[in-house]
Amino acid sequence: MRTPDLHTRDFLLLILSGIFLTALVMGNIVGTTKFVTLVRFTLPDWALGWVPEMVRNGSIYAMTVPAGVIAYPVTFLATDLISELFGRKKAQMVVWVGFWMNLFMLLVMSVNHWLPNAAGVSGGESLFDGVYRFMVGNTLASMFAYLTAQSIDVRLFHFWKQRTKGRHLWLRNNASTMASQLVDTVAILGILYLAGNFGESVTTVSALIVLIVNAYLFKLVAALLDTPLLYLGVKHLRHFEEDPIVYKSDT
Repeated sequence: MRTPDLHTRDFLLLILSGIFLTALVMGNIVGTTKFVTLVRFTLPDWALGWVPEMVRNGSIYAMTVPAGVIAYPVTFLATDLISELFGRKKAQMVVWVGFWMNLFMLLVMSVNHWLPNAAGVSGGESLFDGVYRFMVGNTLASMFAYLTAQSIDVRLFHFWKQRTKGRHLWLRNNASTMASQLVDTVAILGILYLAGNFGESVTTVSALIVLIVNAYLFKLVAALLDTPLLYLGVKHLRHFEEDPIVYKSDT
């Protein structure tokens, strides 16, 4: 096994951390300013009994989620890679950095919102104010949900890594991500609902449940799809590993 130099190892950690932080901050800025339909299709008759009425309109199912959700699964892939290659302490450190970066982003945006507008120069003041109004609620809600969910993800990842003695990477990746994303989805959307940060169509608990189900289904599919990417990353980056716990096998 070749040993990478410290500069290259640090560079990899910075890349993974940068991907994590970019996806996290971008998701909070975009947040619920727009809802997107990922898929829409007609369910066959045999499937109608399996799909709850709350997530379909007759036989039509549409997966509609906040635009800010799209980037979020990338954060779990990044922290899982950091956990696997650099250990729990560095993964938890990146989670905390993400928390403080959200606060920093909120502070900078708030200062710009409070400063007087330069009349005749600004080209999109109403656009900025609209994004800011949604971003404040998104960020405050997500900081609580994010810190809880990401901490759960890191802890569960290493819990399963120890229980399986380093084997079954797919198990710790999916078991940790699926559980933590459920916590995150329910927490953040529930808080945003109570804060009135959704559009006019999400004003009832049943509508909120539909939104939670759709958002979690998207994250669930994304978690399953990122497993091959995690294996690929670990395979090609294994020589960067510096986790102090050493196992015989990791398959």
